[in-house]
Amino acid sequence: SSQIYPIHLPKETRTRRALLICNIEFEHLTRRDGAEVDVKGMTELLEGLGYTVDVHRNLTSQEMAMVMKDFANRKEHQTSDSTFLVFMSHGVRAGLCGTKSRDKNTDILLLDTIYETFNNKHCQALLGKPKVVIIQACRGVNYGFVLVSDSTDPPVPTSSSAHMIPEGLEEDKICEVHLESDFATLHSSTPDTVSWRSPEKGSLFIKHLIEQFRNHACDSNLQEIFRKVQHSFGKFPRQLPSQERTTMLRNFYLFPGH
Repeated sequence: SSQIYPIHLPKETRTRRALLICNIEFEHLTRRDGAEVDVKGMTELLEGLGYTVDVHRNLTSQEMAMVMKDFANRKEHQTSDSTFLVFMSHGVRAGLCGTKSRDKNTDILLLDTIYETFNNKHCQALLGKPKVVIIQACRGVNYGFVLVSDSTDPPVPTSSSAHMIPEGLEEDKICEVHLESDFATLHSSTPDTVSWRSPEKGSLFIKHLIEQFRNHACDSNLQEIFRKVQHSFGKFPRQLPSQERTTMLRNFYLFPGH
């Protein structure tokens, strides 16, 4: 179907690869306890979906950029149908913190760098193929909820109450393509808000995402799964995953086992 991303190669010959970068230890910021649980869970999930996972830990923003560039140049993408790009770290509105970050202006991997590295100019092996971006990181310091009531007066949350609720060219075989397409991105939270993580059980977002993929990857397309992840936070007003910068032109089915 023209509405579904094709999987041309059989399971035995396609070479799906995924990239996972997780920062846990920082020079100036707090340790992200529980993040190893997220790494283990996401690695097992992606391997189950047929991806070989390249895992990197504790990188500066410059190192993250270099790892992404090397991954974008991997020859395996020529015989793959898609990729997953997973990032876990402390974060700010503009991007992800490297291990030397002190604040929102130092050692930050800008989100734009991810899309520039894997766009159709710099990563032609993935042209027309789904690039799934998963980002587990805070995006600010605000809480993602508001107190509401049935009163005719507008709600006024107090600081104390807030803390109580945690055109194509044919000659010379040149054609025009979109510079950036086929991305699907799911952030762990909305802009300017925090993401929650348990030191023992890992990040709530990663936990819910793994559950939804395991339950529905066999029969739902990617963005349907994303919506299921978002819906799973319906009774947790402190955090809401957000689909952003999504440029998917078709539906992407993972078809595990096929």
